[in-house]
Amino acid sequence: MKSFVKTLSIALLSAICSIFMYDQFFQTGASDTESHGETPRLIPTNYSFNSASLGAEATDFTIAAEKTIHAVVHVKNTSSSEENLPSFYRYFYGKEDLPERIGTGSGVIVSPDGYIITNYHVIENNSSIEITTNDNKTYDAKVIGSDPDSDIAVLKINADKKLPYVFFGNSDATRIGEWVLAVGNPFNLNSTVTAGIISAKSRDLNKRDGKNESYIQTDAAVNRGNSGGALVNTNGELIGINTAISSMTGGFVGYSFAVPSNVARKIFEDIIEFGDVQRGLLGVMGQALNAELASRYDIEETQGFFITDLEKGLGADLAGLKANDIIKSVDGITINEFADLSGYLASKRPGEKVTVVYKREGREKKVEVRLEKINRAAFYYMDVRELTPEQKKTFATDYGLYISNMNNRRLYQRGIDNGFILLEVNGKKVSSLEDVKNMGIMEIEDLLFLSPDGEKKMVLLQY
Repeated sequence: MKSFVKTLSIALLSAICSIFMYDQFFQTGASDTESHGETPRLIPTNYSFNSASLGAEATDFTIAAEKTIHAVVHVKNTSSSEENLPSFYRYFYGKEDLPERIGTGSGVIVSPDGYIITNYHVIENNSSIEITTNDNKTYDAKVIGSDPDSDIAVLKINADKKLPYVFFGNSDATRIGEWVLAVGNPFNLNSTVTAGIISAKSRDLNKRDGKNESYIQTDAAVNRGNSGGALVNTNGELIGINTAISSMTGGFVGYSFAVPSNVARKIFEDIIEFGDVQRGLLGVMGQALNAELASRYDIEETQGFFITDLEKGLGADLAGLKANDIIKSVDGITINEFADLSGYLASKRPGEKVTVVYKREGREKKVEVRLEKINRAAFYYMDVRELTPEQKKTFATDYGLYISNMNNRRLYQRGIDNGFILLEVNGKKVSSLEDVKNMGIMEIEDLLFLSPDGEKKMVLLQY
């Protein structure tokens, strides 16, 4: 009996010890992840491993970061904009005394004499722009030019020394899965570097807005304040200008988007050399192929750009392209989406020639097409073009500008849409792009439009 009691006691004691040790172990684990009102313990996560076991060498980002951080600047925009302000502000303050608004973003120095590329939305409606470099020096910046369509702007600062700058890389040569760094000033935290990979290329965020978007998509963390900053490869070469994030909350959730460097570089060079952006027009209309469209037209191809119509007298028409042709590539760049086509053409100038590979009735053909100049300008959140002789005859007017892309919600709500003619600004007739090209939003007081039905409509902008 005694032996039985002794054995039972040992067993019970062992069980109690086991329960105690189990409880202590899992309580410790919980306290590592849950604070329970106390400061949690920090657990070291450093360990060594053989990188060769992963099948690839570890990527070193330090060189790319060192080449970039000194060339990325903080951009401070002070503006007096009426947009999104309550009406009582305009009533009490008036047009000249609107309260100041301050916005911040990033920029990239691309030349030793102080030229900077940033986003247009970073410096929009500015009354003054201040640049802070990585060594905490501040400079007043001048806007050299901008392109709202691509969301790119060019600034200039004058320094007493040569400035560090980033070299342009070839964004067309980037590959999905390639490591990249995003460098900028999120939340006013200067010289912040995050890493990720290229997740997609030729990304159009809104296919219904009429804009020719073709972004590089990455999973490098980008937040407010990163706009206008650098996206670089592991060599420290500029391959994109960080522009937008996709988020339901306003914060980063895994996707960020950058204007390709080839597009940004071309816009930069155009502004410096010509004063505005020179865009080349292929002269085709249509849409990207998919299974539904292929079934409708009874064709086997499901990828490429399907031509539905051509603009007469322009490059594609003169080169012999026809409706129902399928563009497969341009200069070796595969065309699967409209963004592939528009993104590549955005890096070309009028007068340049491109090699187009297309399919017609199942047979592949090749032709050289000369790009023509797009005669349009951005004005008050809409794209306007000079009237053709045919349009002047149709609308029975010898002056005005044709609205090809309406993005102004304020005007749209008042019934102004694509296809209208802008006749007058502030009571003065307009007939060329030069009449509106340099006019600021705050200068506009009234607009006169002509509808496709021949009805004139005046819009008064009250402040």
